[in-house]
Amino acid sequence: MSKKIDIRLYIDTTLTINGLIGLSQEHAHYLGGVMRKKVGASVAVFNGRDGEWACEIAEIKKRAATLRVIGRIKEQASEPDLMLAFAPIKKARIDFMAQKATELGVSHLQPVFTRRTNVERVKSERLYANAIEAAEQCERLSVPKVSEPTKLDDLLASWPSERMIMFCDEDLSGRSAHEALSTLTDKQKTHPWAILIGPEGGFDDTERAAIRAMKQTVVVSLGPRVLRADTAAMAAISLWQSAIGDWR
Repeated sequence: MSKKIDIRLYIDTTLTINGLIGLSQEHAHYLGGVMRKKVGASVAVFNGRDGEWACEIAEIKKRAATLRVIGRIKEQASEPDLMLAFAPIKKARIDFMAQKATELGVSHLQPVFTRRTNVERVKSERLYANAIEAAEQCERLSVPKVSEPTKLDDLLASWPSERMIMFCDEDLSGRSAHEALSTLTDKQKTHPWAILIGPEGGFDDTERAAIRAMKQTVVVSLGPRVLRADTAAMAAISLWQSAIGDWR
């Protein structure tokens, strides 16, 4: 199909040629009520496993719609295994973080409660909805996993031996992030990774010592300026992707 399809939907169902997909009421309203699409209109769908597929609207009503799968547009591609572990922040900014981290290629969003975290609750389903919307818009073929919030101590206690940690320490003691990452061994670069971002007040001394004590930790600096948590996360992801991710 040569013409670009302007609507993409994430559908958590198996995609096969000539298959029929029953859409949720929300998707049906979006296609018919918001986008004013009719029977026969083209829609692209993806499920994070089978690539991207072209579909056409076979039936559309106010509260329901059905798509017919026409053919595959893109094969599923591998992506870096990159977790963003972050201290929750206020509503609008945590939405922003989920959206932009998805656009930048993060594969796993992990909220982490630290001693200085001011936000007491995180709506994981809202984070996931933001991630889905961002994936649909940026032509990504997958949606990041979103885990329930956990305490930093518990996260570190169960940390897998193979996952490296990019620790963005606000005390500026680490080397510049790009330099520190670029000089790692080839084996270290291909490991699963996590970027660890603290709360607005930073990690306390006990937490910082525990993170630094992890053998997987690479301590980095994000530069001389004090960054807000969401800004630091976006800067760190960009530096990681350019040094050892899929931007190279």
